[in-house]
Amino acid sequence: MNKNIKILAPDLPESVNNAVILKWHKQIGNIVQEDELVVEIETDKIILEVSSPVSGILHSQNMSTGQSIQSQSILGYIQPIEKKSNIFNTKNYSTQKNNERDFFTPKMRRLITNNEINKVMIKGIKIKKKITKDNFIFKKSCILNKKNQNKKENTNFLSEKIINNDTSSRTRSCDRIAMNPLRKKISERLLSTIQNTAMLTTFNEVNMKPIMLLRNKYGDYFKEKNGIKLGYMSFYVKAVIHALKKFPDMNASIEGTDIIYHDYYDINIAVSTPRGLITPVLKYANHLSMFEIEKKIKSFSVLGQSGKLQLKDLESGTFTITNGGVFGSLFSTPIINPPQVAILGMHHIKNRPVVICNKIKILPMMYLAISYDHQLIDGKQAIQFLNCIKDTIEDFSRIIIDI
Repeated sequence: MNKNIKILAPDLPESVNNAVILKWHKQIGNIVQEDELVVEIETDKIILEVSSPVSGILHSQNMSTGQSIQSQSILGYIQPIEKKSNIFNTKNYSTQKNNERDFFTPKMRRLITNNEINKVMIKGIKIKKKITKDNFIFKKSCILNKKNQNKKENTNFLSEKIINNDTSSRTRSCDRIAMNPLRKKISERLLSTIQNTAMLTTFNEVNMKPIMLLRNKYGDYFKEKNGIKLGYMSFYVKAVIHALKKFPDMNASIEGTDIIYHDYYDINIAVSTPRGLITPVLKYANHLSMFEIEKKIKSFSVLGQSGKLQLKDLESGTFTITNGGVFGSLFSTPIINPPQVAILGMHHIKNRPVVICNKIKILPMMYLAISYDHQLIDGKQAIQFLNCIKDTIEDFSRIIIDI
């Protein structure tokens, strides 16, 4: 009789403080193929997929949903199937594909998602009846159909309870659920920030009409050339980097009693996901074009909604931008993302009466908010930094001539 094979949890980096079993995709007795998804692990940062090490039958589950795990924990066992067995050829096998080239490993599925590759156009070399990251060929022009992207299911939901509307027999109920690791981590970090930083927020407002005119003038050409919409965030990122170069303290971080100055610009972009707010990083953002910034942010949004962001997408970061305006927020005080020392909040663009040269005009205005750690940043620096961002957004040519 074949010896059962362990299903092991992946090695978790030191930055991950908590991990639990999120969902078993296979139940005891189910047939699985090698590299097929068996179980998902939820950390305080991302969701990790664990695939079957061999083809066989899921013999046991050592961990239940919601149970905490560590690196290399034994999650369960697979009973391997002898090669001569025809069990994988049965019509009832749930994972049998009509076309074997459609069976991809987890790494391959992430590669397809990250690069927006059309699976139908992939030409692969079959190795052990699967296409892997290292043995496929595809055309760069193969882009996923946007409609298919919109059909991704949100698996993180709570069922609704139906309450009797009869006032004579009305009932009241409540659900108690454990806080997921990401929400727990967010809570811990927010409390830590409040307790360990001298956080202040200063505000300004910016006239968005110049940026709107640029988008109206070049938006169609930009989309035609790059295949992606010209949004506001690429302008914000460019303006922030321009200001950070002039005020290096804003791009620093505090570690204990040390101040760390960075000669690079890794910009965290706050992204809303079904599991909570996360901040993936635009690494070396000063070297990215407007198109590259927009493409990367869109990718973060898609991966965040499907829970496919990787740890490398969340590591590092020297400054954070959060845009509550996409949800209609007019005004807010963002909380610093430690060990960073500042965070910029963008808000809803709204037509308002403003006085320009002693005349009242209706202009599309947006409030800016910069929260900063007073342990390192003085009020004067923060105000000048915010003014620099305001001036750059209102006159984007400042970036070209560096003033």
